[in-house]
Amino acid sequence: MNDRRLAFIYAPEIEGLSYPPDCPFKTERSTLTRRRLISFGWLGLPNRAEVAAHPATRAELGRLHSDRYLQELERATAGELTPEGLHMGLGGPDTPVFKDLLPYATWACGAALTAAERLLAGQVDVAFHLLGGFHHAMAERAAGFCYLNDVALACLRLAENGKRVLYLDVDAHHGDGVQAAFYRRRDVFTISLHESGHTLFPWGGFEDEIGEGDGLGFNANLSLPAGTYNEAFLDAFDRAVLPLLAAYAPDVIVLELGMDTLAGDPLTHLSLTNHAHEGVLERLLRRNVPLLVAGGGGYHVENTVRGWALAWQVCAGEQDEHDLSLGMGGVMLGSTEWAGGLRDHDRPVTPEQRRAVEPALRASVDAVIQNVFPHHGLPSAASASKPPAPDPGPA
Repeated sequence: MNDRRLAFIYAPEIEGLSYPPDCPFKTERSTLTRRRLISFGWLGLPNRAEVAAHPATRAELGRLHSDRYLQELERATAGELTPEGLHMGLGGPDTPVFKDLLPYATWACGAALTAAERLLAGQVDVAFHLLGGFHHAMAERAAGFCYLNDVALACLRLAENGKRVLYLDVDAHHGDGVQAAFYRRRDVFTISLHESGHTLFPWGGFEDEIGEGDGLGFNANLSLPAGTYNEAFLDAFDRAVLPLLAAYAPDVIVLELGMDTLAGDPLTHLSLTNHAHEGVLERLLRRNVPLLVAGGGGYHVENTVRGWALAWQVCAGEQDEHDLSLGMGGVMLGSTEWAGGLRDHDRPVTPEQRRAVEPALRASVDAVIQNVFPHHGLPSAASASKPPAPDPGPA
C-alpha cells in the first residue's frame, strides 16, 4: 500500500436505476466493482474512502447541454418522444427511451463533478468515478448509450478553475462528444486511443482531426486496428502519448478507462488484456498529477468489473494477496473467463495478427507524430517515432 489518497465516488441511489434489459450497457458494473473492493478490504480505509456523489443540478448540466435538449430528455424520461427528440438522437437502437434515463445520467454527471471537486480541493490524488464515461453525448445530441456527457462536464469544471486538463480516452470507441466540446480550446487537450473508425462506431476519430482555431494541435486520435494486442498498444502509447503528456504538462488528467478494449467484449474487435490498462495507469501515476478515472464502455460485465478493480489496486499500491492466480495459476474458462484473480491470463499473438496490426498501428502513430507533435515543440521527423525512454515523471 502507498500513501496515495483515493476516493471511490458512488451514489447508492443508482442501484434502483437501469437501462432496458436488452441494452448492452449495464449500470450495475459500478456497484459490482464497489462490492469487489469491499470484499478485498480495499475500500473504507484511511486514504481509501468512499465519497457520496450529488446529482448534477440543471445549472451544472447547462454548462454543456442546451436547455431545449434538457427539456427533450425530460420528455423522453416521461415517455414522450417528440420529433425534436428524434432529431436529437433519442429513440434509436443505442439511445433507448426509458424511465430512468435522465435520473441515471444526472447522477453520473454529479458523480463526475464530485470527483472533479475533490481533486480541485486537493483532498484526494485519484478519484474513481465509474457511473458514467458517457463520452459520445453532444451538447444537443444523444448517441452510443450516452445522453449527458459527464466526463466533458468534469473537464470543463477543472478547466474553468484554471487547470490544464489532459483528457485521455482509452475506451474502444472514439470519444467524439468530448472531442467536439473542446475542439477549439487548448486548456483541455483531448487524446483518444480507440478502435479504428473504419470498423467501429462512431466511425470517426481519425488522425487528421487535430483541433481548430485556438485548439489546433490540442486534439489527437490514434486508431487501433482490429486485433490490437498489449505489446503493440503499449508501444504506440509510449511513442505517441508519453511525449505529448510530457510536453503539455497537465495539472490534472481525466482518464476514460473503458474496458471494451478487452478481448471477448461482445461489441468490439480488440485483443487487449487488462495488463494494458495496468500499464497505462502505471505510466500516468509516475507523473504524480491528480487523476480522475472514469468508467466508459465494457459490455462483458465480469471482465469490466475485474479490470476496474485491478485499476484501483494499481492506484492504491495494494499487494497481490487477493490475486489467487499467483498461487493457483488461474483457471481459464472458455476464451474470455478467468477464475482466480484480477489479472487476465496472457493471450498468445499469432504471426498473422502481428502482420495485420503492426503496419496499421505504425502508420497511425507516425500520423500523430507528424500532425500533432510540431504544435508542442516536438520533432516530427521519422526519428521521433522511435520508442522513447521510459518516462520517469517530473523531477
